[in-house]
Amino acid sequence: MEIESDGIYRAVVFDLDGTLLDTLEDIATAANATLAELGEPELELQAYRELVGEGVLSLLERAVRQDSQARLDLAQAVQRLEHHYGQCWNRRTRPYRGIPELLDALATRKLPTAVLSNKPQGFTTLCVEQLLSAWRFEMVLGAREGRPRKPDPSGLMEVLEVLGVKPWQVLYLGDTAIDMQTAVAAGCYPVGVSWGFRSHEELLAGGALSVISHPEQLLEML
Repeated sequence: MEIESDGIYRAVVFDLDGTLLDTLEDIATAANATLAELGEPELELQAYRELVGEGVLSLLERAVRQDSQARLDLAQAVQRLEHHYGQCWNRRTRPYRGIPELLDALATRKLPTAVLSNKPQGFTTLCVEQLLSAWRFEMVLGAREGRPRKPDPSGLMEVLEVLGVKPWQVLYLGDTAIDMQTAVAAGCYPVGVSWGFRSHEELLAGGALSVISHPEQLLEML
């Protein structure tokens, strides 16, 4: 794949879960509480690495057994999971090591940043406002009812319009193939992060043109 570029990047857009914030334990706590209420077996923490990234409904569709009666009303289960998550979302969640320093460096360089996530809008905003409040993001966009989620590029294109930049002027960082596919579809430069929830191989298969193992490596690309 070729990305049109003049070699100068003018903005950075981040995924949230698995990229800026390690949210896995709190998501697993909420999901397991929901599964228990549904009469479903709880899952090991590591199992959730493969379940997150495509929204709450997708997580439950993949976590609930195929022959379970619980599948008949997953919409209600989504509400239960969001209720539980609202009670535990900040127990273990923290920025990944090196993220504060990266955001400081981007601010020093006056590079605008934004967040694009498949996490529900309310929780996306809450996480950023409470855990990343030291830094300015020009836009924080999560999943909204009636709007397509990643890998549909429309959300990313909306962010680019607010930032006032062309797609090829933007680095998009994420930890899943969904993120890479989103960047490719929008014409941004896809950067996979290996410290998140998915593998290096998945990121490359999703279209990553670079995979970094520590946040400071992004600065080398700028």
